Amino acid sequence: MKTYSYCCVILAIFILSLTSCNKKIAPSSEKGNIKSSYNTASFNYVFVEAIKQKLLDNGGDALKYFEQCIHLNPKSDAAYYEMAQIVTANGDLNNGKKYLLKAISINPQNIWYLTMLSGIYYQEKNLDSAIFIYEKAVKYFPEKENLLLNLGNLYSEDKKYEMANKIFDSFDKKYGLNETSTLSSIRNLIDETRYDEAITKTLMLLKTKPDDIQYNGILAEIYKDKGEDQKAMNLYDTLLERNSDNPQIQVSFCDFLISVKNYEDMFSLLNKIILNNKVEREIKISLIGKIIEIPDIYQNWGEKLSISLMILEANYENDNIIPLLRPELMIKENKLVEASLRLEEIIKNNPENYYAWEKLLFVYLQLKDYDKLFVKGEECATKFNTSFTAKMLYANAALEKGKYSIALDELKKAEILAAGNKEYVIQVLTMRADVYYRMKDYENSFETFKAAMKADSEDLTVMNNYAYYLAEQNTDLKEAEELSKKVIEKDKGNTTFLDTYGWVLYKRGKIKEAAKVMESVINSGEKPDAVWYEHYGYILKKEKNCDEAIKNWTISFKLDSTKTELLKEIEDCKK
Repeated sequence: MKTYSYCCVILAIFILSLTSCNKKIAPSSEKGNIKSSYNTASFNYVFVEAIKQKLLDNGGDALKYFEQCIHLNPKSDAAYYEMAQIVTANGDLNNGKKYLLKAISINPQNIWYLTMLSGIYYQEKNLDSAIFIYEKAVKYFPEKENLLLNLGNLYSEDKKYEMANKIFDSFDKKYGLNETSTLSSIRNLIDETRYDEAITKTLMLLKTKPDDIQYNGILAEIYKDKGEDQKAMNLYDTLLERNSDNPQIQVSFCDFLISVKNYEDMFSLLNKIILNNKVEREIKISLIGKIIEIPDIYQNWGEKLSISLMILEANYENDNIIPLLRPELMIKENKLVEASLRLEEIIKNNPENYYAWEKLLFVYLQLKDYDKLFVKGEECATKFNTSFTAKMLYANAALEKGKYSIALDELKKAEILAAGNKEYVIQVLTMRADVYYRMKDYENSFETFKAAMKADSEDLTVMNNYAYYLAEQNTDLKEAEELSKKVIEKDKGNTTFLDTYGWVLYKRGKIKEAAKVMESVINSGEKPDAVWYEHYGYILKKEKNCDEAIKNWTISFKLDSTKTELLKEIEDCKK
């Protein structure tokens, strides 16, 4: 089975004291290590121009200038470092590592390079490597206590509690109880489930600041983890009595009530938070966004949450984001038609709300209402003509309605808007390949798939779709099997990818293997898909088990009544 993925790229940056976002030049030198035989004046001129382009956020131009710097002086660690900052900020962690490792090979004791490399490893969830680099930094700079403290936190996260405690205890001995190392020590004790020791330390901190929100919040968290929920409740009640409208206490208490699933009290408090003008709008949105994601709430408390959202909307009448929260709840409740109607109403009242337009188009896509997606998609893509997402969704609608020239035209525009963003470019190429395939231009389709795989050899959706189409055309089936097998090895349990693999095996004549794969897909417990039963029916027919084939095709037709070709298969099998 082929699939699409619309990618929203979010770079979660690990913020240390020095990160890839920092636009300062590496402190070792603007020029890095000097090679004896190169034109210093030329290098300085190009380096300054590169920095200028970087500060102007012209990352592509800056990279070209830095590459010239490397050509002039291959030993310029600062140029490699600056290149690492640019590509990492754009989400390219692999090249960020490559440039940093080059910089470190030239200048191995630069604190900026080491901490940034550790940060990249941390983003990749490679704690062992992050710790290894941090240990080096601590060794080179023992006087920098923030490095040692960060190392302790990394040890704690990696469950190396004893090593973490040694560091935190050394700070406590040197400085006494303090907000930095003592809190880290308490967190470490909580992770170790050494709750009584954690309580003792927290109470010692509370002696100095009895009403401190953070300290009381941590104590409540310990009580909760220890199974003493009532003690935590009493603690928050006392805090609210003293500070009834304190935003930090209210939000912290709400988080606690969510964690213990006390939703009745949570909603009572949530409405107070919504009406509390001291609580920032962004915090309210973040809190409610988290609540909407909880299945137990949107399945059983949806009506109550909807009322809270209407109260919030009334307090922010001209807001562009807050009105979208109620449709988001409807989507979670699988009330897609209601969500579309509410979004249409929002757009009617505020035609400039792009976020409502985008969400509406996605709802139409979920509903497979390609008529509305085509009409509104065209309107949105025209109105907001710099929106990549709007162009892609309009192109998708055109594709599904068989308006291929429009789809290709919109994809051209989307490709321009992608501006070299790899994730976006892959999306464009994947859909373009699909358009060509629907046009029966198989040569261009397969060439486009190859271009997409060249752009990103690890994109599973591209490989899956290409393998599926090869199988459909009985072309290069060995390659299709290799690609599909690689995909399912990378993403085990993905039923869409497994369906493709089963279909490819069927086309390859490996009927028993194909049957096993399709049985696992059908028995996965996921929502049934008509394509699964269609494919399994053909496999069963090949095994000369027409009765079971008919059963599966019947199920497929019930799930998708457009599959009228199956009626003939059923009749043929009956004969």
